[in-house]
Amino acid sequence: MSLRRDAHEWIHNAENGVGGFLRSLLSGIPWSERAETTESFELPAPASGTLRLHNPNGRTRVCGEDRDNIEVKALKCVRAESEEAAKKLLEQIRIENTPKDGALGLEVGIPKRWNRRGHVFLEVRVPRGTRVEVSAVNGRIDIEGIRGHVSARSSNGSANIADVIGDIEIATSNAKVSCACTRGRLVARSSNGKIVLEGHHGSIDASTSNGLITVSLDELGDDGIQLATSNGRIALRLPDDVDADIDLRVDNGIIRNDRTLCSPAREGNGIVRGKLGVGGALIKLRTSNGSISLR
Repeated sequence: MSLRRDAHEWIHNAENGVGGFLRSLLSGIPWSERAETTESFELPAPASGTLRLHNPNGRTRVCGEDRDNIEVKALKCVRAESEEAAKKLLEQIRIENTPKDGALGLEVGIPKRWNRRGHVFLEVRVPRGTRVEVSAVNGRIDIEGIRGHVSARSSNGSANIADVIGDIEIATSNAKVSCACTRGRLVARSSNGKIVLEGHHGSIDASTSNGLITVSLDELGDDGIQLATSNGRIALRLPDDVDADIDLRVDNGIIRNDRTLCSPAREGNGIVRGKLGVGGALIKLRTSNGSISLR
């Protein structure tokens, strides 16, 4: 099963990082025993059409399908100092159903102890029209196939959105943001990670503190494009025929503009302004330390 394979890959990568270093110092005293179990169940779709999901540790995947209920599959994986402790920790991990204001809330509860580790890998299948709100602390978020509003927030883990028609809000603190084949108003934030947006139809507001931003746009929305990074490159590919106002600026870097701008246009001193076609929605790109490429 793909959920189990993905879970084991995620654990392997995590255990070879800081956690693996700590365990080498402790000579296998904690984390020496591993256990896992699976759980699956179905729930009726919420009356409000909204799903709120929180997973503190582990990968979360939400898929929109042609269905009228919600299916949840979970793989629970733990490590502890003994086989008995590992089994007990498995029993203590809960997926709690917390409905509120007509919305369905699913929250993973994992007991916290320094010498015990628990992860839950979730795969949730929902009706396509569901409003999806997912938050995670340590784990990747994947959302696809939704025809409604999507929100994804992760503190330490990438967030990936694909095949979504609806407004999107996506944010990570220390990881990559990526979207593909999306339509609507897209807001993307990352504190330390790159942002990659491919095949979008609509407006975009994306910024990161440290990382590049790469965008390929298939159709420009009325609210335009705003891309900003403090330390990184910005690359924007526009459709062949587009009407827009262009405002590009770099503080320390260069601007490569492959598009013909109509006058009045200003080029020089790290600034390029002008119009594409007859002008229209604003395209505003900013970087403090890096280059800008407009194609």
